[in-house]
Amino acid sequence: MYTTHTTDTQRLIYSDALALRKQVFIEEQQVPPEREVDTDEQKAIHFVLYDETNTPLATVRLLPTNYYTIKVQRMAVAKHVRKKGYGKVIMDEAETYAKKRGFQKMALGAQITARQFYHHLGYQEEGDYFLDAGIQHITMVKNIA
Repeated sequence: MYTTHTTDTQRLIYSDALALRKQVFIEEQQVPPEREVDTDEQKAIHFVLYDETNTPLATVRLLPTNYYTIKVQRMAVAKHVRKKGYGKVIMDEAETYAKKRGFQKMALGAQITARQFYHHLGYQEEGDYFLDAGIQHITMVKNIA
């Protein structure tokens, strides 16, 4: 297993991330395609976790919002490998990346069904629930400095 990342939307890594996101968000959760692929694609850092056969297992993207905060977005794990720790693996990689680049805080909009997952990673809820693409979310933050 290995994780890699890119900011180049022409690379295979990005295509693999996008394919996994489409599977999870568009097909499974019925998120409209125009909501899933947005204008931040070329500004974000896209991570993909691969198995030993180069099959994508999980993905996440990071989007710097200011000098000290980076936003975690589009975290998805392939349906056939959920509950095996791959979400934690890719989130740990993203956090390591953020720390090495001097970010002090990670923030995300967690789907309510994923709240406990993020709590276990050290994220704390902040604010009220909100709807995104028709799915209830909560803002969660983690200090990493």
